[in-house]
Amino acid sequence: MTTAATLAPGLVEAFRRDGFVVVPDLLTSGELARYGAAVDEGVARRTRHDARALAEKSRYEQSFTQCQNLWEDCPGVRPLTFHPRIAETAAALLGADAVRLWHDQALYKQAGGRETAPHQDQPYWPIVEPDTITAWIPFDGSTLANGAMGYLPGSHRLGLREFVDIFTGTGDDPLTASALEGMEPVWVEVPAGSVAYHHGLTFHLAGPNATGTVRRVHTAIYFADGSTRGEGRYPHPSVERAGIAMGATIASDVTPIAWPRSGDGPPEPPGEPGPPAEPTR
Repeated sequence: MTTAATLAPGLVEAFRRDGFVVVPDLLTSGELARYGAAVDEGVARRTRHDARALAEKSRYEQSFTQCQNLWEDCPGVRPLTFHPRIAETAAALLGADAVRLWHDQALYKQAGGRETAPHQDQPYWPIVEPDTITAWIPFDGSTLANGAMGYLPGSHRLGLREFVDIFTGTGDDPLTASALEGMEPVWVEVPAGSVAYHHGLTFHLAGPNATGTVRRVHTAIYFADGSTRGEGRYPHPSVERAGIAMGATIASDVTPIAWPRSGDGPPEPPGEPGPPAEPTR
């Protein structure tokens, strides 16, 4: 199996050049079956009261069903989100000595689900330093037919652009559109067992799901330990729940160390929310 120590030569360089990379053989078939079933159970439980047809859902919900922080209430998902090979590889690609979890989430694109609009992730997160990375884990592999990801190579070097509202499809930034002019997405099919990583500043999108089955994907977002809280467009539970003040280091049981970890097993879920963060000044 691939580990950070056995990454193929050039993968780190490719990630830093292009802002994305696919790392093969991080999960076994047994792990995919076990963790996939755990995420399936979590998504089913979280959505059990939603009987709407796809056409009745919002534009955003038609792109994917999103269930965040499954690690907290799904014990079977916890070992995947804090999987040592996945988290250590994230740290190696970022060049970080240690990484924390920002949050995890299932992104299940239903049969017939629409495309996901191009966007950066970093503008959604109140983190000052752009040392963030997403591990994108398709349990059955991803194909062009079922909603594979597309990445704009090198777009992470443009820096933080204007917030793109993929919830409603509004808020496109003309300056961003100009900066991206001429860039074409590279569509990436990810084999089962492999993990696609992309930088928090990399523009990415996903195609529609033209198959008759759900595209089952779990993601874990990591950030370099020592990162600090900055301004955000909206409040974010990853810092609000722990009362992380503006400018303070983001470190709490809400965002625990994912790698390296001491002891056996993943961390325990956080306790009750702390006091609210200090107001922005």
